[in-house]
Amino acid sequence: MADPCLDDAIAQFRKLKSLAEGALAQVPEARWFEAPAPEANSIALVMKHLSGNMRSRWTRFLESDGEKPDRDRDSEFEERAGDDAASIRARWDAGWTLLFDTLGALGPGDMARAVTVRGEPHSVREAIHRQMTHYAYHVGQIVLLARLRAGASWKSLSIPKGKSKEYEVAKDGSRYRPGGR
Repeated sequence: MADPCLDDAIAQFRKLKSLAEGALAQVPEARWFEAPAPEANSIALVMKHLSGNMRSRWTRFLESDGEKPDRDRDSEFEERAGDDAASIRARWDAGWTLLFDTLGALGPGDMARAVTVRGEPHSVREAIHRQMTHYAYHVGQIVLLARLRAGASWKSLSIPKGKSKEYEVAKDGSRYRPGGR
């Protein structure tokens, strides 16, 4: 028996990953490391941070605190020797795989179980929502940074500017089509 909240959370995480991937695909990997200003994060550092967060939160999710003692969060915001596009991508992919494998293994009975994040108690449902909000925040950063790096070649990941009428949904659920339905 499936849990609709869990199923929706997995779908929303997939949308966030897809949104980030659509943005990343529009920027040459070498430009992932360009920060927009001093003390600002680059695309690569946001990816590195999300990856570190995912590893910490989703490893042994039901058995241990979501903030693992071996996590060095501050280093996630520093470019270090060995940080290149391939290593950042590998961490990114591993983080998302861990998230989806962990959520895929949960059952309806797990949603009310208690877990902790930094010693703070949460239900599994609350912990999932906490992470979804956090990831949406950072995916938005990735999209904005990618858009800045892509410049005029940027392809909208949602409804392009000036095209809203083409995407309006009528009250009966059908799509609005310019010139008729």
